[in-house]
Amino acid sequence: MVTLVFFGVATSTGRGRHIGVDLFLRWLPEATRPYVVHASRWVLVLVALGLTVSSFSLVGISLPQTTEHGLPQAIFVVPVFIGAAVMLVSALDHACQAPLKVVLTSAAVVALLGGAGYLSLHTATGLSSLPAALMLACFILGIISGVPIAFTLGMSAMVFFLSDPSLPFVFFAQQVTAGVDHFVLLAIPFFLLAGAVMEVNGMSSRLVELIVRGMGRYRGGLNMTTILSMAFFSGISGSKLADVATVGGVLMPAVRRARQPAEESAGVFAASAIMAETIPPCVNLIVMGFIANISIGALFIAGLIPALCLLVLLLIAAVIFGKRINVDDAYPVRMPTRQLLIGAAVGLVMILMIGKGVVAGIATSTEISAFAVVYAIVVGRLAFGELTLKATLKLFVDTAALSGMLLFIVACATSLSFALTIEMIPQQCAQLLVAIGADYGPWLFLLLSIVILIIFGAVLEGAPALIIFAPILVPIATQLGFNPLHYAIVMGFGLFSPPIGLGLYTTCAICGVPMQDVIKPMAKYLLIVLFGIIVIALFPALSTWLPTRLGY
Repeated sequence: MVTLVFFGVATSTGRGRHIGVDLFLRWLPEATRPYVVHASRWVLVLVALGLTVSSFSLVGISLPQTTEHGLPQAIFVVPVFIGAAVMLVSALDHACQAPLKVVLTSAAVVALLGGAGYLSLHTATGLSSLPAALMLACFILGIISGVPIAFTLGMSAMVFFLSDPSLPFVFFAQQVTAGVDHFVLLAIPFFLLAGAVMEVNGMSSRLVELIVRGMGRYRGGLNMTTILSMAFFSGISGSKLADVATVGGVLMPAVRRARQPAEESAGVFAASAIMAETIPPCVNLIVMGFIANISIGALFIAGLIPALCLLVLLLIAAVIFGKRINVDDAYPVRMPTRQLLIGAAVGLVMILMIGKGVVAGIATSTEISAFAVVYAIVVGRLAFGELTLKATLKLFVDTAALSGMLLFIVACATSLSFALTIEMIPQQCAQLLVAIGADYGPWLFLLLSIVILIIFGAVLEGAPALIIFAPILVPIATQLGFNPLHYAIVMGFGLFSPPIGLGLYTTCAICGVPMQDVIKPMAKYLLIVLFGIIVIALFPALSTWLPTRLGY
């Protein structure tokens, strides 16, 4: 698992695939923007350098140690060092790929900021809160400057460990490694791989074409196709970003052929991705169960009815705001109906298999995800014959890179969470929220939780936000009388992405439309989603009834 993550993130760095939030960059003057954008590349270099140095020290410490099975402890640390070193070389290569003036100026700005932080540590003596202040400053600057989320979190944690003399710097690599060294998280790359296999072997395109041909004749049929396809694939890929990539890549050509506004379709994509936040096997539900010590199987079941509620609301909105299309324009050359039905049946069997396996307790989510990969490869190969050996090898590499990118966010968020815990920030927040719940009632606490998660969900991917807030909020919610399953589902939906979220950023990139053109069409769907989230929050039975009936 550790090898997968750090080799995968090194590959993603070499490919330049890390994702940041660029909305704030649009406010900068055009003459300044290239320098700020390039400065973020130097941040990648610094974080990779820090992780390389810290992991090298950790390798030295672990060499004399052995695991409980007698294996050298270094086998868990050496991949971190190798991956960090390769990531450093790749980041440095990207940092040098620009006009010399931009490279040198941006490097000088980053060096000046680093020097200012160093001087503040040595001149402002007696300020115990300075490491936390520097950590917060790095986080805010990273978000505003468009630094990829993982490296914003990593930079903030790294600066904290560097500026606190009571903590050895080796803690940085130790916490980053510990963040992904868990069996539960192994379900994430497996589900991503299963979704990628479905896309490559033709299941995705067959299912989407079948839905378009069935729904396209009705008002809002193309929008309904988008929503239903996102609901279906969210139960396979497990990742919001993967859902948008899979469905958008297949459906957007049909949208353009049908002469529909791409901005409207992109808005529907971004809003319907929120609905997928609790459809099994969602990555955020796996992370939530891992962080908050809640049964992942129970979370999978608890998310079904709330997701169905949002699905119905979005379908109604699709009919109201949508138009009819000419199906012949969308698919001038049609695939035989028999092939479409086989593709849909194969995918539906996978969904039922995942759901039945988790509900019946036959296997854990990780084991089910591994079996889903085998099923998708074997059955897809036998049914369609489109999955060649070359394509199989490529999708394994691509999935490893995507998994590394996503799980490196989790790793860096874990390191930052450790730093926050040392500063007692979660405890202080907990005391404040408990006081609010005691004085003004638990429902105000629930409302504040949704507001906090919406704000942080705007700039963070769901996993790091959950890692930071779930350990704080879930125990408080339980203490105030909320069912942890209900509150966990509300947290998952509360991380829906306003106009600066990564889900929208990815959607715009895949659909090929500017972000500012998508915000207005998306707003009406977001308001409907927000209404649905409030209803789900106010009626806990929507989340708890089905798990209770099934014995959770």
